[in-house]
Amino acid sequence: MTKTVTRAPNVTAHLRLLETTDLHANVMPFDYFSDTDDKPFGLARTATLIRAARAEARNVMLFDNGDALQGTPLADITAQEGSGWDGPNPVITAMNTLGYDAATLGNHEFNFGLAWLVRALGTAQFPITCANIKLGMAERALLPPYLLLKRQIYDNLGAAQDLTVGVIGLVPAQITTWDQGHLQGRLTSLDMVETARDLVPQLRAEGAEIVVMLAHTGIYAGPHHRFMENAALPLAAIPGVTAILTGHSHSVFPHTGGDCDPPQPTGAAINHAAGTLSGTPAVMAGSRGSHLGIVDLTLERRAGMWHVSAHRSEARPVQEAACSVPTPPDAQMLRAVAPAHRLTRQLISAPIGKTPTPLHSYLALVRPNPAVRLINRIQHEVAARALHGTADADLPLLSATPPFKTGGRSGPQNYFDIPAGPIALRHAADLYPFPNTLCALRVTGAELHDWLERSVICFAQITPGAQDAVLHDPDIPGHDFDVIDGLTYAIDLTQPARYDRFGDLRSADHNRIQNLRYKGRPLAPDARFILATNSYRAFGGGAFPKPKCGTVAYQGSTLMRDEIVSYLRNCNDLAPLLEDTGDLPTWRFIPQPGTSVLHCTGPGLRAYRDDIASVDGQDLGLSPAGFLRLRIPL
Repeated sequence: MTKTVTRAPNVTAHLRLLETTDLHANVMPFDYFSDTDDKPFGLARTATLIRAARAEARNVMLFDNGDALQGTPLADITAQEGSGWDGPNPVITAMNTLGYDAATLGNHEFNFGLAWLVRALGTAQFPITCANIKLGMAERALLPPYLLLKRQIYDNLGAAQDLTVGVIGLVPAQITTWDQGHLQGRLTSLDMVETARDLVPQLRAEGAEIVVMLAHTGIYAGPHHRFMENAALPLAAIPGVTAILTGHSHSVFPHTGGDCDPPQPTGAAINHAAGTLSGTPAVMAGSRGSHLGIVDLTLERRAGMWHVSAHRSEARPVQEAACSVPTPPDAQMLRAVAPAHRLTRQLISAPIGKTPTPLHSYLALVRPNPAVRLINRIQHEVAARALHGTADADLPLLSATPPFKTGGRSGPQNYFDIPAGPIALRHAADLYPFPNTLCALRVTGAELHDWLERSVICFAQITPGAQDAVLHDPDIPGHDFDVIDGLTYAIDLTQPARYDRFGDLRSADHNRIQNLRYKGRPLAPDARFILATNSYRAFGGGAFPKPKCGTVAYQGSTLMRDEIVSYLRNCNDLAPLLEDTGDLPTWRFIPQPGTSVLHCTGPGLRAYRDDIASVDGQDLGLSPAGFLRLRIPL
């Protein structure tokens, strides 16, 4: 007689991981710079998606992946000491309403110094982890390097099951370079990949049944190297990692080709269809609360251990298409942040000066921009004052700054647009949205040429005679386009870019920068100058190199935005600072007869018909993502 053996069914459970990332203090669906409401972004809108995603699944965990605490006046002005706000950090208040399971830090969390950061995090009602930063030169951790979260989940039969979730937080090691003024000698940063390789086995040994990596780093398909800034792929490849939540580069992963999404990273280890990086379930939820990241894991318990038997990733947008109605904001969050929001609007409405002409950035990647010129000349004055009486005061002084808002991944509203007339504090914050300070560097003519070659990588290579060629390389942010005031030069777009977006040499034999001159004469490679620039750029931000030893002539401690506000308050006539007084424009494209390019810009440019006419532009209508498509002869 044969005995029938009944096998117990495998126990399975569905676990949903939710991610927000790169919120940059966008809590309300509000643009403080233009003072307009009902914008298609913000954590208040994402909160509605979070509540819906929780209702769809029984076992849910919510994480934030960093860069939450900087980026709008709500954080950069109201949350700062002396603003009149005496409550907890408004962004942390908003996050507390959602019940996060854990969070990590982004690089911008360090922009206001360690003391400010510790105070801000002190009111968080959720744990925060970051593994690769240490206090001073010691091994003392600023935050727990990892978390072991005990959770009870429900399986497919409705029975409760215990689950230990290991969580590791990571931030680019470059923070100690980018925020050197705040962090030098106070913080040590370690390589993300090396740190994670050491910790994942440790978490598993201490009982973590799954490991969730909160990696504030982007997706780069190139070769791995130590201290790389965008290391999501090698991190995802570490054995023992169950899922990786990424950020930093403001991309959307997986990308399904939605109308509102810009081009996203591709490569052999980047699988948008499967939602994996290096074979590991992954997600990146855009920026400013534009998306909610979702990773659904099917866990199967075999031999007393949980294994991932299936998975699915999704970046769920708060607005499906440019013309669709966005997700409504969460009422509880709106109420929680309302007092800080009211104070922010009050603070930034204070008048500080006036401009005789409109200032906008819609054409800042097409021709010299008056507002960029204004920032450069204020930087020049601040640097000249700081260097007065020093040995460097006799060197010629130049100034470099980019147009900070030129659309890109932040969308067709990401431009500054200041009407003629009174300038309020919000306008100054719009012109200069980052908490950088001023630096002055000792440079040579050859280094200035190289600086400009790195600046013009944001443009695509154009074939002579091409029609409607795309002007701007969508993989390169427009805020990499530094303009150096005090020089004149031409840009040859028929040449390939010398560098890639990470500053790696790509084409050493080509020069886009032509006819580079100082005071009308060719710039000598060995000529010596002082270059005023921002702290982020000075210490290697973007595609730019770190400064050599002895090249920093001055490093300021006052935010450049505050320097601009002070200058505008004391300036009776801005007109001379806005005008290009030389015989030649600071920069221009070398003409290519019979060639036209497409410049995608904000639809607000339509209010400036004369400016469109000045570049012989032809309005081709709006793209599906809401950008104005402008045809321009090159």
